[in-house]
Amino acid sequence: MDRTTQGWIAGLIGVVIFSASLPATRVAVLDFDPVFLTVARAAIAGLLAIALLRGFGAARPARADLPSLAIVALGVVVGFPLLTALALKHVTAAHSIVFIGLLPLATAIFAVLRGGERPRPAFWLFSSLGSALVVGFALAQGVAASPVGDLLMLAAVLVCGLGYAEGARLSRRLGGWQVISWALVLSLPAMALLSIITMPQTFIGIGVPAWIGLAYVSLFSMLIGFFFWYRGLAAGGIATVGQLQLLQPFFGFALAAGLLGEPVTTAMLTVTVAVIACVAGARRYAG
Repeated sequence: MDRTTQGWIAGLIGVVIFSASLPATRVAVLDFDPVFLTVARAAIAGLLAIALLRGFGAARPARADLPSLAIVALGVVVGFPLLTALALKHVTAAHSIVFIGLLPLATAIFAVLRGGERPRPAFWLFSSLGSALVVGFALAQGVAASPVGDLLMLAAVLVCGLGYAEGARLSRRLGGWQVISWALVLSLPAMALLSIITMPQTFIGIGVPAWIGLAYVSLFSMLIGFFFWYRGLAAGGIATVGQLQLLQPFFGFALAAGLLGEPVTTAMLTVTVAVIACVAGARRYAG
C-alpha cells in the first residue's frame, strides 16, 4: 500500500472519530459551561499526552517548532472547541454540522499559505462553490434567528483550518501523534488552571450523558482523532485529504438524529450532497 493510500485511510478514520464531536459537545454543554468544557477536555487530554510522550520516549520538539505548536494549540486545542461549544448554546448539533462543509476550503487555503501546496485553479472553483452552498444554506435557514451561533461556527472553521494545516505541516517532521501531544502539553498549564477556576461549584445534577460527552471529546476528539488525521494530511496532502471532511456531515447527521433525536431536514441532506459533489470535483484538481 503506497503512502498516499495510507494517508487517505488514516484521514478517513480521523473523520469518523471527529464526526461525533459536535453531538458529544452538544450533550455536554447541556450541563457543563462551554468554557469549562473547553479547558477541561484540553487538560484531560494534556495529561494523557504527557503519559504517551513519556511512555514512548518521544524527543522534545526543537525551539523553532514552538511557534507552530502554539498555532496548533490555539487552533484545535482552544479555538475550535471553545467556539463550537459556545455556538452550540445557540444552534443544534445538526445545524452546526453543515458548517463543517467549509472546513475543506479553509484547510486548503492554509495549505497554500502554510504548507506550500499549489492546487490548480479548477480546485478553487469547485471548493468555492461548495462553500457558497453551505453559506447559502445558513442564510436560507434565517441567520437572524441565531446570528451569534452561525458566526461562532464560521470563526471555529477558520481557526480549525489553520490548526489542521499547521499541524499537518509539522507532522511531516515530528509525526502526527507527537504534534497534537506536544500542542496539548504546551497548553496544559493554562488549561489546568482555567479548569480549576471555571469548575462548577458542585457536580450534583450533572447527568451521565454530559459526562460521556466530556469523556468522548477529551479522549477521542482532542487526542486520538488527531493521531489519524494529522498522519493522513501529512501523507496524502493537506488540500486533498482535507476534502474527506465533507463526509463528516453524513456521520454527524446520523449521530445527531440517532443519539440526540434532533431533526435532520431534507434541506440539510440536499446541501450536504451538493457540497460533497463539488468537493469531489475539487479533489480531482487538487494536485
